[in-house]
Amino acid sequence: MKQYRLCFLGFGNVGRALARLFVAKSTELRESYGIDWTITGVATRRMGWRVNQNGFDMQNLLSTTATDFETAHTVEDWLKAAAPDVVFETTSLNPESGQPAIDYLRASLNAGAHTITANKAPIVYAYNELNAIALQQGKRFLFESTVLDSAPLFSLFRETLPVAKIRGFTGIFNSTTNVILETMEAGRSFEEGVKTAQELGVAETDPTNDVEGWDAIMKVCAIANVILKTPLRPGDVRREGIRALDPGTLQQARGEGKPYKLLARAKVNTDGSISASVRPEQIALSEALGSIRGTSLAVHFELDMIPGLTVISHRPNLQSTAYGLLADCVNALR
Repeated sequence: MKQYRLCFLGFGNVGRALARLFVAKSTELRESYGIDWTITGVATRRMGWRVNQNGFDMQNLLSTTATDFETAHTVEDWLKAAAPDVVFETTSLNPESGQPAIDYLRASLNAGAHTITANKAPIVYAYNELNAIALQQGKRFLFESTVLDSAPLFSLFRETLPVAKIRGFTGIFNSTTNVILETMEAGRSFEEGVKTAQELGVAETDPTNDVEGWDAIMKVCAIANVILKTPLRPGDVRREGIRALDPGTLQQARGEGKPYKLLARAKVNTDGSISASVRPEQIALSEALGSIRGTSLAVHFELDMIPGLTVISHRPNLQSTAYGLLADCVNALR
């Protein structure tokens, strides 16, 4: 049985959750899928480019006490020394350009590794290029965790819905705004809503990308670029955040049975172009996404073959995000 060499570009909350998931699923991976593994490279801004060609001791790695490593100076040197079969990229989102993640992913694919990311920006700005490199190298470039955490979305269309044409979609793509809006519906302030989302672990210290709609826009563009095969950039999407809403307005809307959600919409026009928006809208509880609450995420597609298809990720967490990366790894290797 081959022992696959894994590398982690980024080792924050998601990366550590993925490493723990590999440990928890080791027996099943080995017995059911013929996958034995070891981690030979870990890189972060704080840790630098760490390599252990024989494989890190997992207990020491997860407790941040690892001393059994050499240090590389560039991503290319790191990849050469660690010689990965699979690279996982979970570095910070840069919604303006996707860098430096794009450069990291490009280097990983050119090094001959299956490359898996949870980062939306490279899918928005460089999907076609990165996918072309993967095809040229005979490797997989996968990213199921980028939009709905572990819920199958890209693989759903890639594997099970041939020749179906999407006419449009509506999504609730951001957990932070869900939590803030529901907190304000209860009569509390915007700031209290942000604090609640942070305590739940779904909001960053600076929640600007969430509350101003940028996170949702990136997901709309990712779906358009990959599934609709139509280039869409953040600047092409009409955007409005949730800051202008007040508790009174939100309470009244909930009482009327049409609460506000930050809705992402995209429609395929007759000329093949896409009209898209991200903005707070009222939505009836009887609609496909009307029941989505808390940290849950969902997207509803309208297709020529199927009138309506809804994918829901119920209360995703770090483990479910990590599972999306793990599932991509298994699908790449088999």
